[in-house]
Amino acid sequence: MPDNPLSTAMKIDPKVVEHMKANDEWVFSDGALSRKVKLLIALAFDAAHGAVGGVNGLAQRAMKEGATADEIAEVLRVAYLMTGVGAIYIGSQGLRDLFPR
Repeated sequence: MPDNPLSTAMKIDPKVVEHMKANDEWVFSDGALSRKVKLLIALAFDAAHGAVGGVNGLAQRAMKEGATADEIAEVLRVAYLMTGVGAIYIGSQGLRDLFPR
């Protein structure tokens, strides 16, 4: 992703971005579910909601936590079953540069 999607928010309201970062750290910390699993769940939500950039960023983060291409594919299957074929299209677009031909 070439540009941080929060760059404008950081300029006009840095406190809200700090708050968001703190929540991100809290929500995605290891607990009953691992950080990796939580990131994969979030990836499914972004695929279901049309957030191409979110799919990309969350996939990168999940892969740093050890997620495999097979795990990511299965998460997209769940998103597809629950919300429709659009999740596969969005997922494919979001993963394009992570899994080139």
